[in-house]
Amino acid sequence: MTGRLAAVLAALALLGMPSFALAATPRTSLPDIEDEVMCVECGTPLEVSQSPVANQERALIRREIVQGRTKQQIKDSLVAQYGPAVLADPPGGGVNTAVWLVPAILVPLAALAAALAARRWRRQGAGGAPVAAPEPEALDPTQARRLDAELAAFDS
Repeated sequence: MTGRLAAVLAALALLGMPSFALAATPRTSLPDIEDEVMCVECGTPLEVSQSPVANQERALIRREIVQGRTKQQIKDSLVAQYGPAVLADPPGGGVNTAVWLVPAILVPLAALAAALAARRWRRQGAGGAPVAAPEPEALDPTQARRLDAELAAFDS
C-alpha cells in the first residue's frame, strides 16, 4: 500500500513539474526582439543594421531587458521613443492592414489563375491537331540571288 502511495505521489510530482516550468516567463533576449523591429534611420531590420540609431535602439532594448521587461513592454517603449515605424509588423487597421492583406489575397488568386490557364492550355493542346507552320513566301529571283551572295560571303 505504501508503495502505491509513493508511486502516486511521484507521478503527481512529475505532472506538476511542467506547470512550474510553463509558469516561469521566458526571459526576453536582444535577438528575439531585433528581428521584429526596424532601424528607423535606414529602414532595415535592426538585426542587420549598423547605423548609430540602430545602436541606440539596441542600447534601449538591453536596458529594458536588464529591468526585466517583457517583449511587448520593450516594443511599446521603442514605439514611444521612435514612433510606429520602428515595428517590423505594422499596427492593425487602415492602409497597414491592406499592405498585408492584398498580397496575401492576390498571390493565391494568381496561382489559381495560372493553374486554370495551364489546365486549359493542356486540354487544348491534347485534343487539337498539331498546328502546321505556314508556308514561307517564295523569294523573287533578285532577292534569292542577293541572299545567296551574302551567305557566300560568310562561307569564305
